[in-house]
Amino acid sequence: MIAPEWHYRDAMKTGFLDKLVERLDRLDAGSLQTQFLRLAQEKGLLETIFHAIQEGVIVLEGEGRISYANRAAEKLLGFSMEQAEGQPIKRYLREVEWDRVLDLDAEEWSRVVSREIEISYPERRFLDFYIVPLRAVSEREKGAVMILRDVTRDRESESRTIESERLQAITLLAAGVAHEIGNPLNSLTIHLQLLERELAHLPEETRTSLAELVSVSRREVERLDQIITQFLRALRPSRPAFERAPLRAILDETLEFLRHEIADRDVIVEVDEIGEIPNALVDRGQIKQVFFNIIRNAIQAMQHGGVLRITLSSDDRFVAVAFKDTGPGIPADELGAIFEPYFTTKNEGTGLGLMIVQRIVRDHGGEIEVHSEPNAGTTFTVFLPRDERRIRLLRARAGDAPAAEAEGGAP
Repeated sequence: MIAPEWHYRDAMKTGFLDKLVERLDRLDAGSLQTQFLRLAQEKGLLETIFHAIQEGVIVLEGEGRISYANRAAEKLLGFSMEQAEGQPIKRYLREVEWDRVLDLDAEEWSRVVSREIEISYPERRFLDFYIVPLRAVSEREKGAVMILRDVTRDRESESRTIESERLQAITLLAAGVAHEIGNPLNSLTIHLQLLERELAHLPEETRTSLAELVSVSRREVERLDQIITQFLRALRPSRPAFERAPLRAILDETLEFLRHEIADRDVIVEVDEIGEIPNALVDRGQIKQVFFNIIRNAIQAMQHGGVLRITLSSDDRFVAVAFKDTGPGIPADELGAIFEPYFTTKNEGTGLGLMIVQRIVRDHGGEIEVHSEPNAGTTFTVFLPRDERRIRLLRARAGDAPAAEAEGGAP
């Protein structure tokens, strides 16, 4: 707790104190006690207000040393007032030239009137702050007051909006390209069917060799058509058809589908369950695609074989599935871009797999985490809501009072 005398020495204006001192000689003992009790009450109220607000408030002395900070400032910058009192503010915020700010340097002052910074301690946040040197208010005052506001959620919301707009643009572009490719494929299919009819009029020895070529061509056209269909389905997925399902069963189906590729790459897959794993409320097809993309990326990363450890666990909110490979890991400068559209480190990759994974997980109300270390492997962990934790708000029928119902079924 900050000593009361500090507040009155530093927080009150000189003019107020001068007037108070002038009145002291005219007050009797009872009135004097009343005035000090009133001051103590006001001090307690102000301190309570400063500690209650969400914005961080820091008062600096003339040399830029911290003389007061409310609880919000302590939390945002990761210090306690007991430790920070008397310490220079540049120890906690190095991005500002404090000497120039406190001297009202015009160039530096205009630069930090309002500014946004990113900090990594005690946790990664984006802070918007502005500084008011007390000399700007009165020539006799020294020091400054700094106001800090956490804008991390605003930044994340803005990022999601930009990502959504970018994804929409990519979807429209991809749909247009797929449409342009689809028309020639349809034409090829029709003409290959006509060729098959014409082959019936040729001699058998000629017909056999040409029929085989036409058959190969038709299969390749069908394969291209299937790729385009899957591509569009991935970019423009339908709304999840939720059902209660065991994630272990979906995982086993995915591993069986990839069995031959896993064996060809000399990868050992180990699956473990920690405790009892409850069902999750998921779209089986979409979650299978999530597992498929992550597992395929993992086994392709282990070019000379390795081990893929898959661990299922749960807590009171989520069922988690962690995929840990023994590949080379992802460089730190690339981690922030792995969910970006068309970002890939593979020669033949489309760069859409992890973007689709992230979107599906978010559509399920889940989360995805990535941890990677050079030469030690990468772990993707998918968190999906437990079915009993899912709720939705129901619209009230006409004439009914507004109500919110918790429901275990799909939205």
